[in-house]
Amino acid sequence: MAPTSTAAEGSTWIGRPDLSDIPGFWTLPIAERAAAFAALREREPVPFFTEPEQSFLPRGAGYWALTKLDDLLVASRNPAVFTSGKGSTSIADFPPEFIEFFGSMIGMDDPRHARLRRIVSRGFTPKRLSALTNEVEQTARSIVDDVIDAGECDAVPAISARLPLKIVCDMMGVPESQYEFVYSRSNIILGASDPDYVPDADNFVTALLQAAGELADLMRDLGRLRTANPRDDVTSALVNAEVDGERLTPDELASFFILLVVAGNETTRNAISWGLQLLTDHPDQRAAWLADIDGVTPTAVEEIVRLASPVIFMRRTLASDAVLGGQQMSAGDKVLLFYWAANRDPAHFTDPDRFDVRRSPNPHVGFGGPGPHFCLGAHLARREMSVMFRELLTRVPDIHATAPPERLRSMFINGIKRLPVAFTPGGAR
Repeated sequence: MAPTSTAAEGSTWIGRPDLSDIPGFWTLPIAERAAAFAALREREPVPFFTEPEQSFLPRGAGYWALTKLDDLLVASRNPAVFTSGKGSTSIADFPPEFIEFFGSMIGMDDPRHARLRRIVSRGFTPKRLSALTNEVEQTARSIVDDVIDAGECDAVPAISARLPLKIVCDMMGVPESQYEFVYSRSNIILGASDPDYVPDADNFVTALLQAAGELADLMRDLGRLRTANPRDDVTSALVNAEVDGERLTPDELASFFILLVVAGNETTRNAISWGLQLLTDHPDQRAAWLADIDGVTPTAVEEIVRLASPVIFMRRTLASDAVLGGQQMSAGDKVLLFYWAANRDPAHFTDPDRFDVRRSPNPHVGFGGPGPHFCLGAHLARREMSVMFRELLTRVPDIHATAPPERLRSMFINGIKRLPVAFTPGGAR
């Protein structure tokens, strides 16, 4: 199962790649993964795969894989047919309570999804997000201050993870003493298939439930405190928000917090980490960005999100029969929306495997496809990435990876666990 070419068009991948081969397929080099998806797009636009074997759940009937951007957009715009309520983040069919606990809004369909999103939106007003601007800038500055004299560090814990973690925790009112706790538990939830985070694969579900339960307890306690003594944070806004006479229950608040710290921390962290690797691999694009930081930053951030695609896929379940990409599918079928593949579709992206900091237009789906499940925090994620890279490029412009990234073993998250970097101590002279 290896390619003789990594070209996006005219892939000469030998055989049929198996997307359910975990960890085999998902630990391949990125270029080989791209070649495999290119082969699927050309030869089998909507392929069907058996599900990965799980020791803790019965094996399901299989799933359809969407690899073309047009097909993925159709599915995203039709949530009444391509539903999320039976699971959105896993291929396996977990119990409904498990889905709701871990998925919050992204594991719901309307009208429940719309109700929860309306209430949650009260805590994420443009005014509140705008007020975060100064904090994002100060935090990014402090992060560079802490590493600039060393000349080297592991970029993941020292740079990439710190900004989104602090912003999400501060936004919710989580004290600094709990940052490391939140960081470690979110790593377990999204890295449960990686032995670095869950060494005992047979206790996968137990580890997930324990990590999520501890985060939920943290938020329930904080919710009680903010109900009695509100402050100027999102938790206070959420526990006191009322839409059409409805409020968030303590369990809904806890579930949303798990979603927020996982989605708001892990995904932005991995986008920043991949951005550093891309700048290392493409010095010409670093030079182009450095030559016009103000002008290039907006397009460069979008390009990093496109190529990183931190969330590799989301699952949908068909509520009725449907035809997509010429393929007949039946009610009850599972469909995986592979954002990582759609973001390299040559029908929409010229030379899709090329990193181009000036790429425009850039119709990527790195924050999810259009429709009700588009990322609620996309604006904040863009802001965090823009500020962090501006700080790095102006103060340590020669920052570069000194070894290949140590990637997360996951089919769901395109993550980096460790990325050693070096730069001129004290900043470039």
